[in-house]
Amino acid sequence: MGFWAKLKEKLTKKTNQVDQDEPILQQDEQTEEPVEQIKEEQKLDPVKKSEKKDQVVKQENKEEKKVKKTKTSETETKKQAKETLKEKKKREKQKEKDKKVEKAMLKSAFSFSKDIKKLSKKYKQADDEFFEELEDVLIQTDMGMKMVLKVSNLVRKKTKKDTSFENIKDALVEALYQAYTDNDWTNKKYKIDFKENRLNIFMLVGVNGTGKTTSLAKMANYYAELGYKVLIAAADTFRAGATQQLEEWIKTRLNNKVDLIKANKLNADPASVVFDAIKKAKEEKYDLLLIDTAGRLQNKTNLMAELEKMNKIIQQVEKNAPHEVLLVIDATTGQNGVIQAEEFSKVADVSGIILTKMDSTSKGGIGLAIKELLNIPIKMIGVGEKVDDLLAFDIDQYIVHLSSGFMQGDDSEN
Repeated sequence: MGFWAKLKEKLTKKTNQVDQDEPILQQDEQTEEPVEQIKEEQKLDPVKKSEKKDQVVKQENKEEKKVKKTKTSETETKKQAKETLKEKKKREKQKEKDKKVEKAMLKSAFSFSKDIKKLSKKYKQADDEFFEELEDVLIQTDMGMKMVLKVSNLVRKKTKKDTSFENIKDALVEALYQAYTDNDWTNKKYKIDFKENRLNIFMLVGVNGTGKTTSLAKMANYYAELGYKVLIAAADTFRAGATQQLEEWIKTRLNNKVDLIKANKLNADPASVVFDAIKKAKEEKYDLLLIDTAGRLQNKTNLMAELEKMNKIIQQVEKNAPHEVLLVIDATTGQNGVIQAEEFSKVADVSGIILTKMDSTSKGGIGLAIKELLNIPIKMIGVGEKVDDLLAFDIDQYIVHLSSGFMQGDDSEN
């Protein structure tokens, strides 16, 4: 089994687990005589009658226990059925999410697969000229020169013994995966650092226009839907309309499922908003505090001062917080997004990327570029305009959907 097949199998197990048959509880086989039969067979002999009476009482007690056991079994069956239904809904929701990611990746996958297929027709085996053209194709995905060379070198190593194009394609998929994950099959370190039984504090940063405030609202919905208590701190006091945008989202799109702390005036000190939010979150036992911040990267000095002040206030309450500093980047901006990531990483300890508008780009490699250049992984992706279109990033999904066009032998486009 090749690498792509293994990766697809892994993804399938996560999103399409085999339904387990509901347990069928069988009645115990009846080995004793029925109570009525025993009664009918009673004799007039007093001794026998007494023996039969004792037998009847014992049998009645036994059947009473059996009835109780049956009722308990029925309760357990209903409970198991309820849990099975819950699991089924979870699986269906996961499949739904996977379809959304697949749809969002269509433009990138189509463009990438089309170029790889052209190479497969032009070259039957890998040589230096082939690798030059492969690197050109990879550059077109916006994954950045550093990642391109890393992937190209990995493919070269993996195809030394077998230079057939079938092996090259599989090696390319493995190289992309390996380059992003450093060969970590579990991907645990790329997940959002959300933990039970603590106040999780996440800060979102990013330039205006990337969808930062919208992503924050969607993220609030993501966790509220899971049953967590969520509070938003509207600490972008610089942009007129930022707080109103959040208020509108909470009222019309989130059905007031989350709460908001805001400043009483424009250009108020963002740190004071964060202070009030943390106080409320601790007192009222919230699970998650999401902090919106100003997106004026052009004035780095002021932004850095703001972020440092907010961090100090946060760390007075939670030493290891913020638990996530998530940079929101528009996937359609290409290499400009990489520049934003570089600049923001200078003023904030960015722990992850939220990549928005993945459904609107044919160049889905920007996340790979940022990961390679700055070692900042993608944590979530925006795949549409709906409130539930912000999803946890899954590298398995990403690689499978990006490469499925040329790995599954779809020759509909050349």
